[in-house]
Amino acid sequence: MGDHNREKPALLIIDMVKDNFNESKNLPITPLARQIIGPINGLISAFRKEGWPIVFPTDAFRKEDFIFKGRMKPHSLAGTEGAEIMDELDRRDDDFWLPKPVFSAFFKTELDKWLKEREVTLCAVAGISTHVCVLATVLDTISYGFKAVLLEDCTAAFSEVIHDQTLNLYRRNPLYPLLRVITSAELVKELTEKK
Repeated sequence: MGDHNREKPALLIIDMVKDNFNESKNLPITPLARQIIGPINGLISAFRKEGWPIVFPTDAFRKEDFIFKGRMKPHSLAGTEGAEIMDELDRRDDDFWLPKPVFSAFFKTELDKWLKEREVTLCAVAGISTHVCVLATVLDTISYGFKAVLLEDCTAAFSEVIHDQTLNLYRRNPLYPLLRVITSAELVKELTEKK
């Protein structure tokens, strides 16, 4: 199985910002997103142990952004507390916090350059929401020439049905094994066994 030998992974944790966990906003995603904090922190710990890069791409919108011309209300505005990474995640100063202008962590950011400088070959994508920003990032991961892992136990959507349907769409896909849907435990086992 030489396919995964010496993969250099990076962990991308998408949009785990305070606005999405603000109980007073009563967002349907909040309780489901809370359930992935533990699994994400477990994965962070495994990545730290190996010295693999950890990136926190987060929405940094502006009130006048095009995306707010539809039903979506302004949130996670650049420079506000709501756009900061939630406190319950184990983020450290040497992790890369990457404010992003829209859904994908790669769109109009320097992420691909940053990853290539570190010789990353595979991006494991966690966070919210499974069917929008996580998925946009996963698909762009492939577009920029990195393998992508969509982490089923470290992602969440506003409903479990939407989450599961999104994962199921990509479990069997023509890009396999460049794009895979697996658990964080499966990923860690695979990466550490093949060292």
